[in-house]
Formats: sequence, C-alpha cells, structure tokens
Amino acid sequence: MRTYKLIILGTMAAWMTACENANPEYDATGVFETTEVIVSAQGNGEIMQLAIEEGSEVSPNELLGHIDTIQLSLKRQQLTATLSATESRKLDVNKQLASIRQQIANLKTEQLRYEKLVKANAASQKQLDDINYNLEVLHKQLSATSEQIGSSNSSLSGQSAGIAAQVAQIDKQIEDCLITSPIKGIILSKYAEQGEFAIPGRALFKVGDISDIKLRAYVSAPQLTSLQIGQKVKVYADFGETDCKEYEGTVTWISAEAEFTPKTIQTRDERSNLVYAIKIAVKNDGMIKRGMYGNVKF
Repeated sequence: MRTYKLIILGTMAAWMTACENANPEYDATGVFETTEVIVSAQGNGEIMQLAIEEGSEVSPNELLGHIDTIQLSLKRQQLTATLSATESRKLDVNKQLASIRQQIANLKTEQLRYEKLVKANAASQKQLDDINYNLEVLHKQLSATSEQIGSSNSSLSGQSAGIAAQVAQIDKQIEDCLITSPIKGIILSKYAEQGEFAIPGRALFKVGDISDIKLRAYVSAPQLTSLQIGQKVKVYADFGETDCKEYEGTVTWISAEAEFTPKTIQTRDERSNLVYAIKIAVKNDGMIKRGMYGNVKF
C-alpha cells in the first residue's frame, strides 16, 4: 500500500513539474476552444419542459424538453377525421358497374338466341334489332358511368392528398416542438426557462462539444515555414502558474490572412505585430476546459 501511494505521488509530482523542466520557450500560445452550437426554438408556444442545467452533459437527439403542442394535436385530429371522411366518399368501380355488366351479359345471351331464331324464321328481325340497340345503350352507359366514377374518385384523391400534406405539416410542427441537442456535449449557457413563451428563432441554450477541442494559437510569418496541415505538435495545457500537462496535437487549420496580435496572446517574437491564426486539435481527456490557456512546441 505504501509503495502504491509512492507511485501515485511520484506520478503527480512528475506531471506538475513537467512544464518547469521543459523548455519555457514555447513557439506559440493560445486559448482552447470548443465547437459551440446555439440551439434555438423551432416551435411556437409555451415551454412546457426544459430539463437542463448549465454544466450538464447531453447526447445527440436526446429529448431535453418540449413546447406546447395541444393546439397542433387538435388540428391534426380534425384533419385526420376530414381525411377519413373524404376517403369514405370514394366509390368502388367494380361494385358500381356490376349491375350494368350483368345486364350486358344477359343481353348478349339473348342476342345469340335471337340470332338463331331469326335464321330459323322463328323470330322477327325487329326483335333482334331491339336487342342490339339496348346492348349498345348499355355499353355507352357502362363507359359513361365508369368515366364519371373515375373522375369523382380522382377529385377525391386530390382532396385527400391535400389534406394528407396538411397532416404532414402538422406532424413536422409537432416534431419541431421537441427540444433536443444536435451534438454530444456540455450545456454552456441556458437562455430560457419552463413556462416562458418560445417563438421560432429564440435561443434556448448553448451546447459545447468538449470532445472536439482545439487550441487557437497565433504564429509569426517566419514560423509558417515550419508548419503544415496534419503536422503533429506538442500542446501544453496550462492548469495554473506551474502546473500543466502535455498532449499530442494536430494542426488542422492555418489562416491565409494575417491579423494584429490579440492583446491576450503572446508570440515567440513579441515584436511581431501581424500574426497568423492556427488551430490545433487535441484529444481531450476531460481535464481541458474551454477558455483555458495552452502553449505549443513545434
């Protein structure tokens, strides 16, 4: 047990004095930043629930709260009932034409029978002509009825499609009333509370992805010659006046334009007025916080 404690104390001491033993001449200094997203309301109404606090962890698409959807739900019920009523008015073509088709079939049987009778001089030609005329009328009636039913059903289908589109719109508005985070991270700021009124575009909270953390540093023009995208560098997170920890970093971005040195940032050559911003990605072990200072050795 004593040996285990000594190992822990030795490790902590080595870590805390790492920056003291290292060369204090860093190539660049900067501030750690996170990917921040301000989540705004998409729905309109009273905030019924918003179960978040600053500092709490959230996951992508995790339900964090919702906006009142009672009026939208009632509207959806009304549209659904209208849609059902419209669909019920559609006619079954086969059922509507079954009677006419049966009459045609019966007349065709009579037509064949009278053709034989006329040939045998057992029936008059007029009787056969009457049957042929009635058969032609039924065919026209069948065609007209079929076209009428098809036109009516097509009109009802158009109405149903319009109502279904309105239902889809309501569903999207209800979905927009659900409050979620688009990324995994930490709640940095909370701008609204339960019971307040939300309108589309109103900021609800800000979330930061602490796993995707970057050191934004500044370098002078001569230093650019030794930097390239994808280059591995050493990053030292500043935990106080003497405490720091070394991380491996990767250069992910180099500004193409120079700017004046920010007042809170020092470069290796403090006489340089114009510097170039760079971003270095660091795998965060949970100890690096947004806004902390960091140093870089190329």
